[in-house]
Formats: sequence, C-alpha cells, structure tokens
Amino acid sequence: MTPFLPCFFERILKNAAPLTATPVRMAGIAEHLGASAEVSSAIILNFASRIADIAPNDMQEFFYRMFRLAHRAIPVILGQSSHPRFNLVIWLLDKENDIPAWYTINNVRVRMLSIPKPDYFLRKTVIDTLTKAIDGFKEAGEQKQQEGVSLFIDQSSGLFASEMVAIVTLARRQQIQFTQISDAIRAYKLGIIENPWSRLDMQKIADSNAALLKRVKGQTEAVRRSCDIIRRAVFNLSGCQYSRHSQRPKGALFFAGPTGVGKTELAKSITELIFGSETSCLRFDMSEYAREHSDQRLVGSPPGYVGYDVGGQLTNDVKNNPFSVILFDEIEKAHPRILDIFLQILDDGRLTYGGGETVYFSETLIIFTSNLGIYETTASLQHVSSEMPYEDINTRILQAIGDFFLYTIGRPEILNRIGDNIVVFDFIRPAAASLILDKMLQNVLDKIKDSYGIDVTLSQGAYGRLVEITCSDLSMGGCGIGNKLESALINPFSRLLFELQGRTSLTINDIAREGQSWRLTIDNQSI
Repeated sequence: MTPFLPCFFERILKNAAPLTATPVRMAGIAEHLGASAEVSSAIILNFASRIADIAPNDMQEFFYRMFRLAHRAIPVILGQSSHPRFNLVIWLLDKENDIPAWYTINNVRVRMLSIPKPDYFLRKTVIDTLTKAIDGFKEAGEQKQQEGVSLFIDQSSGLFASEMVAIVTLARRQQIQFTQISDAIRAYKLGIIENPWSRLDMQKIADSNAALLKRVKGQTEAVRRSCDIIRRAVFNLSGCQYSRHSQRPKGALFFAGPTGVGKTELAKSITELIFGSETSCLRFDMSEYAREHSDQRLVGSPPGYVGYDVGGQLTNDVKNNPFSVILFDEIEKAHPRILDIFLQILDDGRLTYGGGETVYFSETLIIFTSNLGIYETTASLQHVSSEMPYEDINTRILQAIGDFFLYTIGRPEILNRIGDNIVVFDFIRPAAASLILDKMLQNVLDKIKDSYGIDVTLSQGAYGRLVEITCSDLSMGGCGIGNKLESALINPFSRLLFELQGRTSLTINDIAREGQSWRLTIDNQSI
C-alpha cells in the first residue's frame, strides 16, 4: 500500500459518519468510497446476512442509501488505465433472499453471483489433502486409504470445503480413526456423536420375528417381510446395489391393508425394537396435508415467504431426532405434490428447506401406511374381503397400489423408489381375534390391579360373552375389538369403581346389554 492510501482511508472514515459502528455508518463510508476518483477500491460486506440482527432499526435507511449509491455511482478512469471502472461494493450473503428483492430485481447495477458447492473433483482435491492429518491414515494401507477417501468424497456431497475441514477437525478432536471417518461425517451432519444403530443388541434383531409377533397378532407374513427389511437396515445394506456409500434412509416400508389390522402397531413395535422406546417414532397423519400448499407445513415455506427460515414439522422433528422411525400414516390422503418430497428423501437421504439448512434422513427408517385397494374407487364396495385367501388379497392390493401411483396421481417414480418393500397385511381372522382380545383384556386387568389394587377375574361365561361381543364382527380389525371391549367392559366397570373402594378382588360373572349400554354382574350380583 502506498503512503497515500492510509491517509485517504483515514480521511474517508473521518468524514463519512460518526465513529459508532452501525449500518448507517457503513452506508456513509460506501458513499464516500464509491464517489472517489482518487483510488480504485472495493468494499466487502462480509456476514451481510447478519446485519439486520445487529441493528434492525437502521436497515431501511441502510438499504435505501446503498440502493441509491448503486444508481448514482459513476465509473472513473484511474492512472494509466483507459477503461472507466466502478468502485465496487461486494455483499457476501448466505442466501439470495437475505437481501430485499426490491434491491436486486431489475437493478442493472447489481449482479447476483451464486457460488456453487464443490463438485466431485474439487472435493477430491480438498479431501486428498485433508485426510493425511487424520489419525490412522498412514497405518491404514493404500487400499484402505483409497476406500476411505472415496467414502469421504461421496458422503461430503453438498458440503462446502470449510465443512470438510470441520469434519477432519472433529475427527482429530474426538480421536476418530481414519478407517471410521464415516462416524465423523455423520456426527458433523447430525450433531450427535453416539450412533444408536451401532449399539443394537444383535440377538434381539435376530429374534425380531418372534418379538414382533408377540405384539402384532395374526400378521405372520407381514411381520416376516418387515423383519427382512429391518435386518437389511441394521446391517446398513439398503441401497448398496446402487452405491457402496449410499446415504439413503436405513430402510423404507410401505404397509398396506385393511384398517385396524396392526399397521401402526407394527410401526411402533419396530421403533421400540430398534431404539428402545416408542417415543422415537415420529408420526404424521397425512390426511392433514391434503391441500396443495400444505407441504409448507411439512418442510417449511419457500425462500422469501413468511416463516421460510423456521422449517416445517418434518424437517424440525428429524433435525431434533435424527435417529428415529418416521411414520407417514395414510399416505394416499396427502396431496400428490407432497408425495414429490419423498423422491428426494428416498433417493438422497436429505432435504433442504427454505431457510437453506439441510436435514439428513440417513439414520431414519421410513414407514408409510395405506388403505389403498381395500375399497373400489368408484363406489362404496369392498375390493377385497376377509373371505378371500391372503394370496388373493395380496395380489389385489398390490395391483391397486400400482394403479394409484401410475394412473391416479401419475407418480410412477415414487412407486419405483418404494420398490419391493410393500408389505400387505391380512384381515384379522377369528383365531387372531381371540389373541388380540386376550392381550387387550390382560392390559385392562393389569391396569386395574396396578391403579386400584383390585384383582379382577372373569368367569368362563363372562369371558365367552365378551368374545361374542367383541369378535363377532371383525370388519374394523383390532381397533374394532378394542372399541367394543371399551364399551362392554371398561365403561361399566368405571361406573362401578365408586362402589368398589376397599375391594381387593372380584369376579365378573356376566356382561349383559342394558339399553344402549352394558351392565356387569359381579360376584353374582347384577350391578
């Protein structure tokens, strides 16, 4: 820098505005530099996306003065140059919409330049240099080095170079070996060091079929199919036919079949099997997303719209719970536009919402449920019935699902992403109905014992009457059994609890209809 320049900038800073560092002062400095014909200069507004957070009350004047400067600026010829040049103002922004649209639209004095994220070759150049600093790189051997670098390159797609540096820094700080670099990448993306998938009890996964059948009755084939996909997810083999370093979700299941047959129950059971608690199941009722623009509730508003920077229900939930089962209930009720979101999730394992932040689905298991194929689309007639064998039900429902995605909504690519992961549930058959009733009844009796200290038993006649009431019509599946059990046993027993204080045991001898409700006979006394 020549001796003249410090004096020049000192004069500019002195005359531009008071010394308080505010957006208005920055505008004053920019105006003086922009109008100067003494030196060629450029003002770089770094972290420009954060200016409004520092001084929100000054932003209107600041943007106006900068806008006015852009239009009033006059190019000048300096030194030996024969070409007139502008003194530049360079804004460094996180996103285009961090600056008001009126400032840039149809403004010939402004150029918006988007800096793309590193492509494969640039990532390779950066990673080839960075990985040498990771513990265990030299000891890994040439083949392992190449495999680790290749994995790093693939899994860093969509990241900036600074983020790759951050991953290497994280690996060194946490003493993660080069051969385990995927752990550092996952920890950086998700913000969580621990990986629940790596701590699974493999014996529980091996015995998952029997464990799930204890909770989901009468769905032997559906549970068997689901267990195959669960094991594939646990061993991280989903999508490996397309890429060794796939970042797709751990697995995707599409549960189809009649209502009340255990689809949601199986999803919750799988969640508990893998993550130890049903609370790791993120459930979305897709009937709430039937309108065209309801996708904004799910993934956030587009850039520039109100609330674009806060994300949506799905993106926020997955960001806070990256290791989870995501249940999309009754997927066919969602608007087709929302279904397009799943293309990116199932393909890339990530989703970027309007605020510019990326949410990763690579550690999730995704489950869709659907009633497609149960009823005719043109009339209130059943397309399948409990009189049919399971093989016929399976064929008809699969055909109906294919027709829905191919012809009804015209989204064959979604069906292609789901692939052969459609699991068809059978109707609740009489043998399974009694098992479901026994399980629900035991839950009720245990609850009464734990909460009120009353040991309740049912006589053989009362139990037979309860089976008749709850299992004679299985059209609503297990939910129907539960609803009838509530009406015939739980409701009348609740009325009697006021009179049963101090009792430690009793026997229900009969259950009888009384008008629109039910009456219990307890210890041979009709109450």
